[in-house]
Amino acid sequence: MKAGADMKIAGKIVCVFVLLTITKVTRTVGNNRVSATVGNSSVLTCPPKSNITMVTWKISPKVGGPCALGYRADKNKTDRTNCSDSMNWKFRPDRDPALEIRRVGIAHEGSYTCEVAGTEGNFDETYDLTVLVPPRLTLYCDDHGNPVCEAAAGKPAAQISWVLENNSTPKEEGHDNGTVTVLSKFTAYSTNVTNTTCIVSHPAGNQSRSIACHPSKNNGFILYLSIILCFLGIITLMAVIYYFKLHRLFYKTKPPETAPTHSPQDDTMEVEPYTTYVQKENVIYNSVSDLTVGQNLPQGLSPAT
Repeated sequence: MKAGADMKIAGKIVCVFVLLTITKVTRTVGNNRVSATVGNSSVLTCPPKSNITMVTWKISPKVGGPCALGYRADKNKTDRTNCSDSMNWKFRPDRDPALEIRRVGIAHEGSYTCEVAGTEGNFDETYDLTVLVPPRLTLYCDDHGNPVCEAAAGKPAAQISWVLENNSTPKEEGHDNGTVTVLSKFTAYSTNVTNTTCIVSHPAGNQSRSIACHPSKNNGFILYLSIILCFLGIITLMAVIYYFKLHRLFYKTKPPETAPTHSPQDDTMEVEPYTTYVQKENVIYNSVSDLTVGQNLPQGLSPAT
């Protein structure tokens, strides 16, 4: 019985020793979430270990193919596969295998894993890199005198708030590169508000700006004038339509013009003056002829009648 109990104790000790050895030789650390602002530099570290024999950075960006950086201590040699010049060792990899990303861009967003092999065992560290893009803040007054705050092309989407209470609802517009533009129009409960402040909250930094807008006094007059012009336009259009309809109706009801009649009496009246003229001419001609004949006859003869 005692020997059996001793064997069980010895077995438990061996199991605990093996588990401790495995934990010491191989240890996996969970993913670390890190962020970097676009345009800045970011440094990712590896587990600090002595007597390193090999270090490998495996990079899997969200956009584009994977790449890798490697170092072998036995050959004192580094190599890279499909990695851009913006990613390189921060220091000498045999002393500090940290990775530096210069001029961080949206394309650098993704997963970064450092694998270290040494005399103490194998270790790895994984980072999930998120790139932050600060939005461009614009504050202006619209045509109606209302303040408008715009946080353009931010990543992630910015949060807009106003110092004074209002009932505005922000609108978001996404872009192909993953950035978001947020637009908020200030609508105050009181019409006496002229000066207000827009606050933009973002992980890359907060911004604020103030503006004084004066409500347009001509809005009522412009609306009134627009209504009058619209009413006059409708009346003019109706008058033109009525005129053309009346004109068309007049020509449809007008009796057709008849050709003038030509009577024989008119022809007789037109011919009679000519006939009288001819008769008078004949009488004159006969008288002249008789006179001429009488003058040419011998003495004692008279023209025959």
